[in-house]
Amino acid sequence: MSKTWFITGASKGFGREWTEAALERGDNVAGTARNLETVQDLADKYAEAFLPIRLDVTDREADFAAVRKAAEHFGRLDVVVNNAGYGHFGMIEELTEEQVRAQLETNLFGALWITQAALPIMRRQGSGHIIQVSSIGGISAFPTVGAYHASKWALEGFSQSLAQEVAGFNIKVTLVEPGGFSTDWSGPSATRSEQMDVYAEVREAAASRPSANNPGNPAATRGAILKVVDAENPPLRIFFGKAPLDIATKDYESRLATWNEWQPVSIEAHGN
Repeated sequence: MSKTWFITGASKGFGREWTEAALERGDNVAGTARNLETVQDLADKYAEAFLPIRLDVTDREADFAAVRKAAEHFGRLDVVVNNAGYGHFGMIEELTEEQVRAQLETNLFGALWITQAALPIMRRQGSGHIIQVSSIGGISAFPTVGAYHASKWALEGFSQSLAQEVAGFNIKVTLVEPGGFSTDWSGPSATRSEQMDVYAEVREAAASRPSANNPGNPAATRGAILKVVDAENPPLRIFFGKAPLDIATKDYESRLATWNEWQPVSIEAHGN
């Protein structure tokens, strides 16, 4: 049976790749974009199967209206993909309030509002799958992208809670955690703080990380995302790309070692 998708940020990056993958195999897709001209070719090619929706995910009321429009148009929603997002580059000391709030409004609150809008529909159906596009930066952290990490760690937290809350309604939740890919995430889509000279060495070291210089091919994720949404028991978390597992392994081994080393102090703090 074909599926009906709702994908935010369908005009580029993973959103574009997954929209095309779904449409090519005969699924229906409601795809959102800030500028509908960027998805006009899809509307022309897949007239009945593709519903373009203009949307800024930071607008909660518009998010609910967009999800409702998609469900009414296609009759159901099987897969909701919270893909819209961007990266902000700046050391913690360099961040302005406006920059941090904007990062959270899109990457965190946008996904939260779309999720809230989809849940009643999926509960009534008795099925559904919510895909949250997180990042290796949702479980680990690096210099220069602290605001981005804040948004993705928060996304990971509420999504893990969500998965437990909705399991009884046959609603699945998956956090897709990509490593570095050749999208414009760090290019035209990114925003940047005014740089302080004192952090020049830290910035240079961050730019030379091996994982940052061997990006994956976004088109290769098409088959992967279809395997995830077609799985009878999809994972709560899945990495996309070669680098994330090694990064996560080293990070968690370090955390466990530190927690164990300081366990006597932890026990002391318990008090009895």
